[in-house]
Order: sequence, then structure tokens, then C-alpha cells
Amino acid sequence: MPQDTRLTPDGRHFLVADMRAHGVYVFDAQATRQERFIPTGPGAHGMYFSRDSRLAYVTNRDAGSVTVLDLATLKPATTWKLPGGGSPDMGGLSADGSTLWLSGRYHDEVYVIRTSDGRLLKRIPVGAGPHGLTIWPQPGRYSLGHTGNIR
Repeated sequence: MPQDTRLTPDGRHFLVADMRAHGVYVFDAQATRQERFIPTGPGAHGMYFSRDSRLAYVTNRDAGSVTVLDLATLKPATTWKLPGGGSPDMGGLSADGSTLWLSGRYHDEVYVIRTSDGRLLKRIPVGAGPHGLTIWPQPGRYSLGHTGNIR
């Protein structure tokens, strides 16, 4: 059940978050061959790259967590569990990359997470079923998607 797809910043791999597989498939850059699978957690959903292109943040909606992937090794570096639970879904990084903003699909809130250490800074009540979030302004010139991907 693929949810989000990203070409790695170095252009060598496609990453595909899959909710039912509970992780991320890694394909070659031509998207013709699966190279491996990275378990991240139940409900793997959205993916966002750090501003320095060293990390990918993968939301695990059903686990209430975010897995941080090291893009050099394509291995999990750490997993941040939301204190008190949650359902991190889609979102985006602040322009400076210091905070990750995510909708909380089944908890009717938005999460603000500090990217330096995974600390949950804020829960913002927003109403029923938020399914996506865009943060503006963003660096870049062209919008590439509904979650504010800019190049």
C-alpha cells in the first residue's frame, strides 16, 4: 500500500513508503529493480529530507513515530516515538529545517518536532482527520507536490 515516493537527493534510489509493509522499499534510480526493504514501523506513510540531504524522516502513522533514515547507508539512525501516542501523517519541514510539522490524522492535531533531537515541541488541536500539511515559505522555486516539495 504505497503512500509516498521520493528520489534520494543523490539520484541513486527511489524510496517508497508502504503502510501495509511497515517500512520503505528501496528501488534503483530507474525504478526497475527493488534493492532492499527498510522496516520503519507500522503505517509507514510520509517521507521528508533534511535540508542538508543527509537524513530522511519517515512517518509511521500507526506506530505514532518517526524513523530517521541515514541516506548514506539507507539504514535507520533512530526512531522518535511521540509521547502520549499520535498518528503522524503528512507534513513538511520548516524553511530552516529545524522543525518537522506533521498532521496527526487520527488524533485531530498537528505535531511540531525538533529535528535536532526528535523532541515534540507542540501539539496543536486542529479538528477532525487532518490529512496533510504544507509549510510556507519554503526554499526553492518550483512546487513539486501537495506537501510543499520545492526545487
